[in-house]
Amino acid sequence: MPLRRSDACYLDYNASAPLHPSVRAAMVEALDWVGNPSSVHGFGRQCRAALETARCAVAALVAARPAQVVFTSGGTEANHLALTGFASAATLISAIEHASVFAATATAARLPVDTHGVIDLAALEAWLEKTPAPALVAIMLVNNETGVIQPISEAAALVHRRGGFLHCDAVQAAGRLPLNWRSLGCDSLSLSAHKLGGPAGVGALVVNPQLALTPWLGGGQEQRRRGGTENLIGIVGFGRAAALGPTELATMSRLAGWRDRLEREAQALAPQTQIIGLGAERIATTSCLASPGIPAETQVMALDLAGIAVSAGAACSSGKTQSSPVLTAMGLPPALASSAIRVSLGWASQDSDIDRFIAAWSQMHQRFNQSHPEIRRPETNAA
Repeated sequence: MPLRRSDACYLDYNASAPLHPSVRAAMVEALDWVGNPSSVHGFGRQCRAALETARCAVAALVAARPAQVVFTSGGTEANHLALTGFASAATLISAIEHASVFAATATAARLPVDTHGVIDLAALEAWLEKTPAPALVAIMLVNNETGVIQPISEAAALVHRRGGFLHCDAVQAAGRLPLNWRSLGCDSLSLSAHKLGGPAGVGALVVNPQLALTPWLGGGQEQRRRGGTENLIGIVGFGRAAALGPTELATMSRLAGWRDRLEREAQALAPQTQIIGLGAERIATTSCLASPGIPAETQVMALDLAGIAVSAGAACSSGKTQSSPVLTAMGLPPALASSAIRVSLGWASQDSDIDRFIAAWSQMHQRFNQSHPEIRRPETNAA
């Protein structure tokens, strides 16, 4: 039987948000439809109309035009499509990108970040000066582990000045920041439905219409930019989730207050706790907490036993023992990086979730201190 909110406290929205009820309703209605959106008969036209309505909603989420939106199977495919679809002489990526970007660009140079996890723009400019044009640069808008926001518009100006392209993974930003395609200045932007209350298995790449995009899946769908019959039911859900974007943005100040309370009370109970990325601008919904001396996996399991769902780093790397590339790139010592967990809030979060987390956090630290009296855990300032 699946867990429900009455059974557990879900604080892992950056991994996947719960399906929003209105999204579920839209998808259930679409289950009764029959037809292929590429068919010209009435059934197909009905499906096509629904698909294009969803495309308009996704485009509006980032203030782009509907024709710029290419539906994909998720953020990973959108990243791969961008990083393999543009003709470039070289590829540069930030050292804190999602694993799908690393996988798509195994030979790319990695751009450094500072101790707060913010891209080093001077280093980007230096790399661009010695890199053959046009360079393809990938920098995410919001880091999935720390919630730190990157200066995308400034990076885009540097990249374009040298004749390059900028791809932006905005998966963790959608629904949490106001997004405007033109002001960001990027050439492509990836989105994923399940991070904002939509279904898993559907995403989008928003593309500069002036650039040619080479598809890596053949076929005539999506204006020949991504082959394969569209996932209509998922796309309908994505469209509905995207339409909820303005409503979700209105809740960010409240969520920021809850996040700040969580961090404040967590440090009061365990003063050695460090808030990773605290010195940078962050989205309202994400907190990365490091507890020196307690492995992240131990914390995740202890909190899970208390009915609290959090992550150790990115969900795609959970269960693996290597240090987070993001925290390593920020210069955190391995012992500190390996003690970091991620707490993330979202549309169904409640004030009581913070109370439950703090109670479980307090019990976890008390038990660990009692069972490991030999470990000296120094008082340290937040990162």
